[in-house]
Amino acid sequence: MTTHDLYVAAAYGIAVLVLGCLIGWILLDQRARRRELAELEAAGVRRRSARKAAKP
Repeated sequence: MTTHDLYVAAAYGIAVLVLGCLIGWILLDQRARRRELAELEAAGVRRRSARKAAKP
């Protein structure tokens, strides 16, 4: 492999690593937000959008 091939391979590797980390972070954050919403709804707190949809 030439120097250029190593550079391209490293760039692709870093890009895949960064994208993988971002996807993992988004999935973990999504789970946390869903858990928080479930706790709030269990406590009786409702979404404002649900109030508007209930009124004709």
